[in-house]
Amino acid sequence: MNDHYYIGLDIHKKSITFVIKTKEGELVRQGRVEATHPALTAWAVAIDRPWIGALEATMFSGWVYDELRPRAQRLDDAHPLMLKAITCSKKKNDRLDADKICDLLRCDLLPRCYMAPAEIRELRRVLRYRNLLVREAVRMKNKVAGLLMEIGQPYVKKKLHRKKYFYPLLEQLPETQNSVRELLAISRMELALRLERRLLKELAKYSLLAGRVERLQTIRGVGPVLALT
Repeated sequence: MNDHYYIGLDIHKKSITFVIKTKEGELVRQGRVEATHPALTAWAVAIDRPWIGALEATMFSGWVYDELRPRAQRLDDAHPLMLKAITCSKKKNDRLDADKICDLLRCDLLPRCYMAPAEIRELRRVLRYRNLLVREAVRMKNKVAGLLMEIGQPYVKKKLHRKKYFYPLLEQLPETQNSVRELLAISRMELALRLERRLLKELAKYSLLAGRVERLQTIRGVGPVLALT
């Protein structure tokens, strides 16, 4: 392992700072590379020795991990909270962060965390977005009911969010409530609901999920939505 380089990476939205060292801690090279696929690939290809790398787990680290993993002997993801506890310091910048990650890696003190496979991360991304749409839709539904209650307009709760009931209800509002009519029309999140249904259909097609969803639905009270989430 002594002939390997050890590389610490500090990742940001527009750039990635790197520090390359030997096993003994001798600095080989340090610098910054643009945070794009072509630039990162060119940088990794130019390294003249097998290497082991580490990067802090952030919202940007997934694509960097996928880009570099095939070119590294090993690539570790560092747990961000544990990393902060270990490397707590008043003096802090991108180069020092990359240097600390590199030192922890070569001394085998890096607090590693699990990096899910790319296909699992993709499913999680879709599910998180679907959950966001659902939360926003629920908020807006509650807002619709609240606006009607503010002006004393009676409505049938079970039918309120059905198109055939909702739009005729708007027409019944007096002319003095034009502003409320406009707010109610804006508040109806038809697009979000259509997107949510579309996402559920797409998720059901994933081969990774099909068997698991089918088994979960054998439990009483578990439907497709609960099984997916």
